[in-house]
Amino acid sequence: MIVISNSSPLIALARIGKLALLASFYKRILIPAEVQYEVTVAGRGLPGAEEVRKAKWIEVRSTPTDVRTSVARACINLGAGERATLFLAMNLNADLILLDDWKARQVAKNEGLSVIGCVGILEAGARRGLVPDLRQAYADLLREGVRFDIKLLQDSLVRLGLPQL
Repeated sequence: MIVISNSSPLIALARIGKLALLASFYKRILIPAEVQYEVTVAGRGLPGAEEVRKAKWIEVRSTPTDVRTSVARACINLGAGERATLFLAMNLNADLILLDDWKARQVAKNEGLSVIGCVGILEAGARRGLVPDLRQAYADLLREGVRFDIKLLQDSLVRLGLPQL
């Protein structure tokens, strides 16, 4: 299974001590060099930097430059990390792409890629018993300053039959 990640799910999960969820779900995760730089170099000293740098199950790949013009055009207003993540996922025919940014998710879906974000990963962890308190995980995200639409979090809790925040 080919799984490509952008920086935001890595950072958000690391901030609440849940980065290892990804290792339990996927044998390996590929990240483009731009994401590696964003998390481990530009983000040095911030949550996720060391965890990502040391994770043996995360592999860094070069970003392909040969993408369809329509895809390049669709990605023009995205950040370098999102753009590189999408280019790599399309080039490798990824089975799954980890993205939180709404615009990047729309591009991915329009290109036929399967997408999951931090909330979906935490939900899956809760369903498998790996996240014993999903409400607390969401509260931790908010406390750590990770920006999520509260409605998205509330809807997730409702789907799992849990009390809202």
